[in-house]
Amino acid sequence: QLEKQRVEVAPASPINILLEEHKMLQQIAEKLGILAEKVQRAESLDVVNEELMQLRHIADELLDAEKHYLREENALFPVLERHGISEPPAIMWMEHNQLREKKKQLKALIENANKMGFLEFKGQLGELAKAISNTLNSHIYKENNILFPAAQRVVTEQEWSAIREDFDEVGYCCFTPEHLIAKPAKELEKPKIEEKTMPEGAIHFETGTLTKKEIEAVLNTLPVDITFVDKDDAVKFFNKAEKRIFVRTKAILGRKVQLCHPQKSIHIVNRILDAFKKGEKDVAEFWIQKGDRLIHIRYFAVRDKDGKYLGTMEVTQDITDLKKIEGEKRLLDWEG
Repeated sequence: QLEKQRVEVAPASPINILLEEHKMLQQIAEKLGILAEKVQRAESLDVVNEELMQLRHIADELLDAEKHYLREENALFPVLERHGISEPPAIMWMEHNQLREKKKQLKALIENANKMGFLEFKGQLGELAKAISNTLNSHIYKENNILFPAAQRVVTEQEWSAIREDFDEVGYCCFTPEHLIAKPAKELEKPKIEEKTMPEGAIHFETGTLTKKEIEAVLNTLPVDITFVDKDDAVKFFNKAEKRIFVRTKAILGRKVQLCHPQKSIHIVNRILDAFKKGEKDVAEFWIQKGDRLIHIRYFAVRDKDGKYLGTMEVTQDITDLKKIEGEKRLLDWEG
């Protein structure tokens, strides 16, 4: 069992950012409770217009805490799991989802305040405010006193550096203290990938490692057709999607992309490529009927980290069935 410990960390560390956000969230929850109490004492919605405006703001702040949860779930929890700490993150994630649902209910309730009876509104508001406050405070206590001390014991300096980088990429909340998210004065050394742990023939990317076999399988499994044209307008690659929309053969490899289009449209192709090369545009898209199917065709300028043009990627997708989608179908609805 993980014991309660006090967390002592550097100001700009990922843990301290989370701790300070916890303080802000508790303040927001406290304001929510105070406003809910004021509404409870009122006789009609008309006399709590100011409180209603403040409640809207609070609901938005609570929803903006989504980045707080995403940083924990996608940057901190995976590292803890690699160190054998898996149950606490799983419990915290479950509580995140509970809070997400309650916050959505709060937002919907406030937005529909004028469409329901005042007694019903303030009754639901009181229940939601109490539920959010209790769940949030309990959750924060567990993270501050159990999860974070465990992280401090097992996570290395290099891993903290990588976590902070991931934090920056996910982004921060509207209430995250600005001084905490400024770039650290001294960057910690980033984790190194040990060669002996990499499969033979693996290619290491910034976001992971794959073998050539895996890369080919991933590209061919994508539900889109991809064709890549290099900076000199030569066709360099296409994937082999199961249900390819437009024919592609190996004979086109190395061929100028202009020769792959009808004469009447070559001037448009050249305009798109020219705009990409000059940096004037990054995307061009079109949609056409092919029999009874609606086909979405997009061209993307491919650039390196410095913005240098590397080529153009064509992505073609049959969106006929996608246009029919309505409502929601969640992971838990899957029946196999």
